[in-house]
Amino acid sequence: MNTDKRCLRKFIFNMGIKGVRAFKRHQKALKKGEFFPAFHFLSVTDNCNLHCQGCWITGKKENASMSADDLDRIITETKSKGSYFFGILGGEPLMYKPLFDIFEKHDDCYFQLFTNGTLLSPDVAERLRKCANVTPLISFEGDEQVADIRRGGKDVFQRTSKAVEAATKAGLITGVAISVCKSNFDMATSHEFIQSLIDRKVSYLWYYIFRPVGENASPQLALSVEQITALRKHLIAARSKYPLAIIDTYWNEKGEGFCPAAKGLSHHINASGYIEPCPVIQFARDHISDGKLETIYQQSAFLNNFRTEIPKQTNGCIVMDNPQWLVDYIDKHGAADTSGRDNERERLLAMKPVSSHGSCEVIPERGFMYKFAKKHAFFGLGAYG
Repeated sequence: MNTDKRCLRKFIFNMGIKGVRAFKRHQKALKKGEFFPAFHFLSVTDNCNLHCQGCWITGKKENASMSADDLDRIITETKSKGSYFFGILGGEPLMYKPLFDIFEKHDDCYFQLFTNGTLLSPDVAERLRKCANVTPLISFEGDEQVADIRRGGKDVFQRTSKAVEAATKAGLITGVAISVCKSNFDMATSHEFIQSLIDRKVSYLWYYIFRPVGENASPQLALSVEQITALRKHLIAARSKYPLAIIDTYWNEKGEGFCPAAKGLSHHINASGYIEPCPVIQFARDHISDGKLETIYQQSAFLNNFRTEIPKQTNGCIVMDNPQWLVDYIDKHGAADTSGRDNERERLLAMKPVSSHGSCEVIPERGFMYKFAKKHAFFGLGAYG
């Protein structure tokens, strides 16, 4: 690895040590009947230079961007509750102008930057290296043929590959994410793909399961139960075979499926300031303008009941497993459509259920480190699943 020493120190302390403390603090608070998410995922802008299948941002009537003041307040209030890790989403967050000012101001935090990579130039990578508290998570959605179709762009695979090279050359702790669907399943689980990332000095590979959401939901790409089980087996085998971290956000150390939002590990704040259970559930009763986050989380029936009701329905993703039940839950709480398309309720009503990670057979973790991390730290950083 060619990791910059300052980046490594920030990763170990800001993300590792503080992350474990935040998770344990979160668990203790829950036992006392107090709730505040262990981690936040923040969509800073709806703007993007691609148009991906299954993206929750596409089709908005008007794109929004979070004000720098609001973003600063969210981070500051979250730090006061002992949480220092944030996932930064979009759109494409590298199109958000105040981004580096936020990274520099909150140098006691750690940020995971979810990016399509097409704007991650050597100059951008160098700026991230100077910040030292950011890990870019660069999305790969397929090879030369599949990537352009999945992402609605041109030469996406090559542009993304150059981003990985720029990030690793700068010494960043670099991750690659792939949303596994029917069109890229073989590539995602292939030795050649993983070895190519190792050869480029990628630090971790993050597997997601494709979720059919947004204007171009593309449910035909959703994995079958058999493919999800095969993916789970692949994860277990790959963790002991390859010298890079293999991350998922779907199963605990026992191999049981779970929803991070239903566990209360993480919630999502979109670019308009609405507080959603997770990015793919685009409904909310609460907005950051309603008051302090601590008070909102304590008083929100919509979010609090989500944690008690979802586990009764599924160990997977409610959007995929039972979208009609989700509509009933939304109606019961009078939640507003925060998709920006004004038709998300109707889309869910018309959507046929597809298999999610909850349908997979239970396959426990084997390796000690992965068991320990999932049990005592934070399941895949508490990211949306």
